[in-house]
Amino acid sequence: MDAKTPGTDELSVTLRRIADALDRLSPRAPAAPDLAAADAFVWHPDGRRFAPVPHVNRVEMSLLRGIDRVRDMLIDNTERFARGLPANNALLWGARGMGKSSLVKAAHASINAAQSEETGRLKLVEIHREDIESLPDLMTLTRGSRYRFIVFCDDLSFDADDTSYKSLKAVLEGGIEGRPDNVIFYATSNRRHLIPREMMENERSTAINPGEAVEEKVSLSDRFGLWLGFHRCSQDEYLAMVDGYVTHYGVPTTPATLRAEALEWATTRGSRSGRVAWQYVQDLAGRLGVPLKEPATPR
Repeated sequence: MDAKTPGTDELSVTLRRIADALDRLSPRAPAAPDLAAADAFVWHPDGRRFAPVPHVNRVEMSLLRGIDRVRDMLIDNTERFARGLPANNALLWGARGMGKSSLVKAAHASINAAQSEETGRLKLVEIHREDIESLPDLMTLTRGSRYRFIVFCDDLSFDADDTSYKSLKAVLEGGIEGRPDNVIFYATSNRRHLIPREMMENERSTAINPGEAVEEKVSLSDRFGLWLGFHRCSQDEYLAMVDGYVTHYGVPTTPATLRAEALEWATTRGSRSGRVAWQYVQDLAGRLGVPLKEPATPR
């Protein structure tokens, strides 16, 4: 052997060092998510992580007033999904502060109250609006899991220059793999079609075939088989919401004072909704020095 030629042992050591260096440079495979750690998670696309949420900020179902019809429809759809039966993606749309996202979280808690770890508890996974394009990665990690997942996006909507809605369309129904059988998608929005009206009007004015351009965008909402509309509440419904919170938290007041103050509060805010009712109760309890021990933030 030539003296200048490295020996076999030296060559092996060199190759091993190169391999170790490449391993350190390459990204490590993410650890398998511990889905038994909690019943609710927040999805983080950076690192493909499910961050457990030990305590979900939710409102009890009994405190959600004036939405009986849509409540029953969502509960029924969620129950069927939990039992492994066919169920639809759901879009909860309409007036601000009327309990859209609160209903999703309350429905999740209500169904899980009748489930056990052995029978299979529903997992609620929140994905932020700006992370919608990472939805395929989320679906890949949940596909085949023994758990069933409600993937939830709050305040979902798309602006004129946003094309991520195409990714959502493909994942929900149109892709080759499609939505996994153990995943359902719930979204809330103030817009029925998730697209602003001016965006649709712009498409009509600039497209070669205006009808097709608008249909392509409106078809996103068609991926949701269940449309649940939330409308502004009446005065009586608003007062019932206030009374429900006051009774639940034991805030001492008289009916006459409560009615007068609650109506004045709504007038100054220019609207009546579950959110406005809760904000008034927070103010009332603060003035009276009454702690509200349970978190509740209607949205």
